[in-house]
Amino acid sequence: MALPAPAFDGIGIANLPNQRHKIVAKRGAHFTIMVVGESGLGKTTLINTLFSTELSPPKNYAKRHYKQLDKLTEVEIIKAELEERQFKVKLTVIDTPGFGDYVNNRDSWLPIVEFIDDQHEAYMRQEQQPQRHEKTDLRVHACLYFIRPTGHTLKPLDIEIMKRLGTRVNLIPVVAKADTLTQNDLFVFKQRVREVIAAQGIRIYTPPLDADDENAEHARVLIDAIPFSIIGSTEDVKTPDGRVVKGREYIWGVAEVENENHCDFKKLRSLLIRTHMLDLISTSEELHYENYRQAQMETRKFGEPKVKKLDNPKFKEEEEQLRKKFTEQVKSEEARFRQWEQHLIAERDRLNKDLEMAHSAIKQLEAELENLQVGYGRNTGRR
Repeated sequence: MALPAPAFDGIGIANLPNQRHKIVAKRGAHFTIMVVGESGLGKTTLINTLFSTELSPPKNYAKRHYKQLDKLTEVEIIKAELEERQFKVKLTVIDTPGFGDYVNNRDSWLPIVEFIDDQHEAYMRQEQQPQRHEKTDLRVHACLYFIRPTGHTLKPLDIEIMKRLGTRVNLIPVVAKADTLTQNDLFVFKQRVREVIAAQGIRIYTPPLDADDENAEHARVLIDAIPFSIIGSTEDVKTPDGRVVKGREYIWGVAEVENENHCDFKKLRSLLIRTHMLDLISTSEELHYENYRQAQMETRKFGEPKVKKLDNPKFKEEEEQLRKKFTEQVKSEEARFRQWEQHLIAERDRLNKDLEMAHSAIKQLEAELENLQVGYGRNTGRR
């Protein structure tokens, strides 16, 4: 005997969100996050702390100075699959080692910007194909930019790359290693950063504010906390009151990762995962990707490949080194030729002088010979 269908009020349109929930729960989701900042600011540690797992092993920064000759910002991709309450998320973390680590950081942001544009380009090309079932999507949904806690303000390099990132991805600035500043210094520093961001017209991600939304107040708290001050740590430490927490232990006490009086880690995690992950994904697709697609469709024909710019900083550096080497070789050869020329001129002058002396000696001998002949003729005539 068949069970009676459950009774609903109305025609059932209100049940569509439940259907959508089932589809999403079955399919799962994918989320791509990029971390940008100088070495030693705790990017890897924060990612491992955010997702409570070791996605990336700690790097040995004692050897980072040996890579000075490369003069190139790299792009590393780390993939993982996380599961919580039978819901799976395919996570992609994009790291950018080498950024800002050199004396000359000119164009060091180009590999990062080109990678973001290339992912939009790759996705757009896949959409133009007849078969679009399995599309590879590495479009960046959120970019955490790590600001060094100098206590002053943003550096020119920070401003340059943040301007370029803000128009391409959801840019989220964070103040790294917030436990190195006092609460007052941190407050002043964050205020200065906000002023520079506003003055320079840098676009950053802000949670949407909807008056009818029950999370509007939480969104305001998140907006007020930008740039987020963070402390990253995967180690368990014991507080003076006996609690075991994630944090960093100092002589003066413990800096707790999830204590909102110490840092904004919980707010950042809420923004990235708990409350606004879907908005970050949809904003990437509906705003940043569409802006790129529109700009490309207005300047290119359908199916036409993208024109690649040959302005890779590594190639520029190699070209400058080759040009410098060639110039030095030319100067060396010119100096050698000048020396050789001077040697030849000196040798020519010596030979000319020897030749003149030989001519003089011959003329003198000829004169003596002539005198002898004249003298011999006179003596013969007298006889």
